[in-house]
Amino acid sequence: MKNLLTSVCLTLSLVSPLALAEQVNLYSARKEALIKPLLDKFTQQTGISVNLVTGKADNLITRLKSEGRFSPADLLLTTDVGRLYRAKQQGLTQVISSSDKADAIPVNFRDTEGHWLGLSLRARPIMIANNRKVDGDVASLEDLATDTWKGRVCIRSSSNIYNQSMVAAMLSQVGEEQTQNWANRFVKNFARPPQGGDRDQIKAVAAGQCDVAIANTYYLAGMLSSEDETQIAQAKAVKVIWPNQADRGSHVNISGVALAKNAPNKAAARKLIDFLLTEESQAWYANTNHEYPVLPNVEWSPLLQSFGQFKAESVVLSQLGELNPLSVRVMDKAGWK
Repeated sequence: MKNLLTSVCLTLSLVSPLALAEQVNLYSARKEALIKPLLDKFTQQTGISVNLVTGKADNLITRLKSEGRFSPADLLLTTDVGRLYRAKQQGLTQVISSSDKADAIPVNFRDTEGHWLGLSLRARPIMIANNRKVDGDVASLEDLATDTWKGRVCIRSSSNIYNQSMVAAMLSQVGEEQTQNWANRFVKNFARPPQGGDRDQIKAVAAGQCDVAIANTYYLAGMLSSEDETQIAQAKAVKVIWPNQADRGSHVNISGVALAKNAPNKAAARKLIDFLLTEESQAWYANTNHEYPVLPNVEWSPLLQSFGQFKAESVVLSQLGELNPLSVRVMDKAGWK
């Protein structure tokens, strides 16, 4: 018996340092190059290792659901509030304990029940050709639904969640009837059937296939900071127009983080969240990803500043998830493919 106890104690002494080592398992829809350096810095500062799994945003949610209570995931980092809302509705998340850093996030960029937090802001303005004469003024999304812009608008598919959330934001602020009327007219102004991603819309404006597009600013910033001279030239062919500055403001969304329902390392995961909400992390993340800091006191990168200041929508973003099914119906009814 004595020998057995000695053996057990020796075994425990050998494995305990490894077993007690803190770690976080992060499922991320952000590419490794855009998040890994920040995670490495977190490990250096805290000694907590981060096991990073990257993948497409919707696939990661499907994976979390299929893994169920056996999932090793602690955190889900993903794009667009619609996906964070979807993960919550499927029972894949839990409440994140409040902290001073989390409480510093504007309330409309947090889940009302504490299941997710915004980490950065994504703005979706109008982009218009600036290398040729473009007839017609545009000061709002509503303007793009007028006859002036018939056959001149490029935008990606209605299946894209960025567009769904944009329409949901309009539903939240002006109601279903007005949004449906806008969508019905807006679709008639498309220069071509929706195709490709946001960069493709910018390239189409540069190529003269359309005069105006709707796209997230970080795509434009990514093209401007590219080493590809062709992409740089295409990006320089457009300028940003911030719509609805006289009323509700321009549409914004978030990249955010949620605590997984069955997170095995909750305490370490919360430490990582707090780290991502430090001013230093916010500044690095914003500069690297070309997204706006979610904390209002963090300075924008010079590239983002070059796009100009703007008034953002003040809609509570959780409403965009709630209104997503209605936004899809509105777009379908309008014939937005």
